[in-house]
Amino acid sequence: MDANDKTIVITGANTGIGRVVAVKLARAGARLVLACRSRERTEAALEEIRALGQAEPVFVKLDLGSLASVREAAAEILEVTDSIDVLINNAGLATVKGVTEDGYELHFGVNHLGHFLLTRLLLERLKASGPSRVVTVASRAHKRTRRGLVFEDLREPAKSATGFEEYAASKLANVLFSAELARRLEGAEVGTYAVHPGVVATEIWRNLPRLMQPLVKPFMWTPEQGAYSTLRCAASPEVADETGLYYDEKGRVKRPSQLGRDDELAKKLWEFSEEAVAAFDEAL
Repeated sequence: MDANDKTIVITGANTGIGRVVAVKLARAGARLVLACRSRERTEAALEEIRALGQAEPVFVKLDLGSLASVREAAAEILEVTDSIDVLINNAGLATVKGVTEDGYELHFGVNHLGHFLLTRLLLERLKASGPSRVVTVASRAHKRTRRGLVFEDLREPAKSATGFEEYAASKLANVLFSAELARRLEGAEVGTYAVHPGVVATEIWRNLPRLMQPLVKPFMWTPEQGAYSTLRCAASPEVADETGLYYDEKGRVKRPSQLGRDDELAKKLWEFSEEAVAAFDEAL
């Protein structure tokens, strides 16, 4: 990995894949900003990183389900960093029901919209720090959405029985966002990467029905295995000249689903997301 003296921001770095990624990047010499919901729940990860004797990690409070929190977190990140070499949009949730503080379906609001706004707010710093990277943890599940992105449903709680349909749609949004970001950054020294980490046994699946958990978890990867594609896209020199692509759990370039390659849908998602953020600003 090429991470020495790099400043790297990671969302959801207190547990699961995010924590493994954070520790490995710290071991490689990176300066880390851990953007998480709770300082208390992040303290163990901070201590693990401190024990490596590398640069002091920074905690920033971030609730991706609140656009106000995202704005506050971005302002703090810009205050505590002179440069941002890598932004890793890692945090997420699955199989839940409800809406965010701002009234968006939870999977869409947390997995996509919060990261969309965070990326937009940090983008000028990323561009000024180039060559830099934006890595978004998507999922192979984006291929399993039966309805795609139904924009009129994004202000309502999940309608599917388990919420998996909405989770899959949010992962489709991750893939589309990463590709559209690459198109909009053409000519800038910012690479964008959407990754599938594998089906990993992390807290993201804690809301699965209890009867399903014993059937699913034995086939899941460990967080250590699931960190590979994120680490490769965040810090490997081998992918430095690539942008806008989708990677599997082994860090190999793969074709997304047909919907994941739909440029018009990606543009529509971007415009919808911009309008959502603008509506929040107008309500302040």
